[in-house]
Amino acid sequence: MKNLLVLVYIILSIGGFAQSNNKLGGKKIYVCPPCGNPTCDHMIFDEPGTCPHCAMDLEDLNIKDSLQKITVALYLQDNVEILDFAGPLEVFQIAGFHVFTVSKKKENLVTQRTLSFTPDYSINDAPPSNVMAFFGGGHVRPMEDANVIEWIQSRKPKTEYVFTVCTGAFIAGKAGLLDNLTATTYHSQIPSLQNALPKTKVVSNVRFVDNGKVITTAGISAGIDGALHFVSKVRSVEYAQAVAKAMEYEYWKPNNGLIVK
Repeated sequence: MKNLLVLVYIILSIGGFAQSNNKLGGKKIYVCPPCGNPTCDHMIFDEPGTCPHCAMDLEDLNIKDSLQKITVALYLQDNVEILDFAGPLEVFQIAGFHVFTVSKKKENLVTQRTLSFTPDYSINDAPPSNVMAFFGGGHVRPMEDANVIEWIQSRKPKTEYVFTVCTGAFIAGKAGLLDNLTATTYHSQIPSLQNALPKTKVVSNVRFVDNGKVITTAGISAGIDGALHFVSKVRSVEYAQAVAKAMEYEYWKPNNGLIVK
């Protein structure tokens, strides 16, 4: 029966089908929490217990959550801060999201004069996504580029969530995505962000601010906390805790930020 369920899971995943409850054929579905092991991260079981591959406790998971593929577009610019985007990228990938990178042009970028890479897409051919994410370091250039700002604004109607780390808030704010909301950024840039965004309430001394559909975080490592918080929103706290455990990130505390009601 276990093999049959795995086969059905694969078929449903390919077809993009999602059920509205956590039963398949009248039986509950259990999954291994994300642990980074490709053998078991995508397996499902028809009985509770422990995973035979990694020995983690199996979770009762809603099939809709497990099959709904969340897509995240990371907008990157030259000199982007490495951990600003690499930390959340790690969280999102372990969580099972589909992550891709975008820049104005599909040309080589260099971050902090060290890491050289080419984004997956340009703003001319980037596919739609559930989430748009923006990061600090070199943020002034996209802020002052009318084509980039227009592209961001054009994606707003079909984007469910906006996520920023550090001074990536300046980019999202320039596009009007933070208007009439509460936001945060890197600690030394709090006054500058408030001056740049008079329609936004900018706060300090928080790891992240969650407005419901828009999450902004403080600098660098705070992006990991914000990303784990996002995972807890769209999956569950237990799922996010499993992601943190897979990363050996012992410092995440659920809801350790400002959640705007």
